[in-house]
Amino acid sequence: SADMFCSAFCRWYWQKEKREPYVKFMEANYPPGFSYEDFGPLFTAEFFDPNQWADILKASGAKYVVLTSKHHEGFTLWGSKYSWNWNAVDVGPKRDLVAELAASVRNRTDLHFGLYHSLFEWFNPLFLEDAANVFKTRKFPTSKSLPELYEIVTKYHPEIIWSDGNGNAPDTYWNSTGFLAWLYNDSPVRDSVVTNDRWGVGSICTHGGFYTCSDRYNPGHLLPHKWENCMTIDRRSWGYRRDAQLGDYLTIEDLVKELIETVSCGGNLLMNIGPTHDGRIAVVFEERLRQMGAWLEVNGEAIYGTKPWRAQNDSVTPQVWYTFSPKEGTVNAIFLNWPVSGTLELGEPRAKLGETQVKLAGYKELLKWVALGEKGLIIALPQLTPKQLPCQWAWTLQMTAI
Repeated sequence: SADMFCSAFCRWYWQKEKREPYVKFMEANYPPGFSYEDFGPLFTAEFFDPNQWADILKASGAKYVVLTSKHHEGFTLWGSKYSWNWNAVDVGPKRDLVAELAASVRNRTDLHFGLYHSLFEWFNPLFLEDAANVFKTRKFPTSKSLPELYEIVTKYHPEIIWSDGNGNAPDTYWNSTGFLAWLYNDSPVRDSVVTNDRWGVGSICTHGGFYTCSDRYNPGHLLPHKWENCMTIDRRSWGYRRDAQLGDYLTIEDLVKELIETVSCGGNLLMNIGPTHDGRIAVVFEERLRQMGAWLEVNGEAIYGTKPWRAQNDSVTPQVWYTFSPKEGTVNAIFLNWPVSGTLELGEPRAKLGETQVKLAGYKELLKWVALGEKGLIIALPQLTPKQLPCQWAWTLQMTAI
């Protein structure tokens, strides 16, 4: 989001909750009377290169990207007619960042382009007035939130609308059903668009194209409805933090594990990074994204286009997660730890002698295995040096006729 030096929730902590570290930092480092609005011109984006962003996103192996077009502080990254003098075209970068990224992603990648949009705004006087009237008045959604939503859809044709921030108001206040009816029936993206579940109080995890349920949602079991685990590489923030420590960032091992668990249970992973006020994707984020892409290069068949299998994880060996590739009829067992013994015991698959084949993704030869009665098998892994391993963080066994 456009939160610059103030990471995503700093405005709230500083001006509303008046948390001491935030208040002190502002007093010590900014002139007296400095307001949040004064950050606008400091959001400069001078290093923003949408082509470079698109190339990094492509290299990550991601299939879709969601840009925060407007967060809870109301600053839009496009020149919105409904956000006068509080948008990236009038103030700061003087560029339409949404248009530029959309163009680069579409020209250079096959990623689906999506937009995040916050329904409510913390300090908008119209929203505060409606809230004071217990949402019996609807000045804010009719003059700002809804017009913005129609604007981004007609201007940028996003394939995902990631709504957020219900402001404790019901969907009737936001007229979510009215907007969604237009989106799915009459909008330019009616045949391709996908939406989430944050459209007013009571809709989360209940209504929507895919459920998000909560931030950093990873249930660890199968859900009956498509869902998404929306989480952050910086475990403490959705924005860029200049004061982040190395230990605050999830390692690539953490991220691969998160991806595997999520996909096994029928979810998608939306992995958030916070760009800098000058428009860069910090090198640590770029490295994580490229590492993820390198892992997917080898193991992508166990992730893309898969469905959950009858078991999500193994009953005998911990940290083994399953997915199913319907086209090939392959059961994928992704294991996070390479066994010291060189053999891996799986309790869930039923193997058939003379039919079942076991392969290690990224390794040419078939693997030897022995069945364990009705259910389960022991697989002999190849003896490989670290250099010969197909990848470094988790490995996939591809099993046919299981």
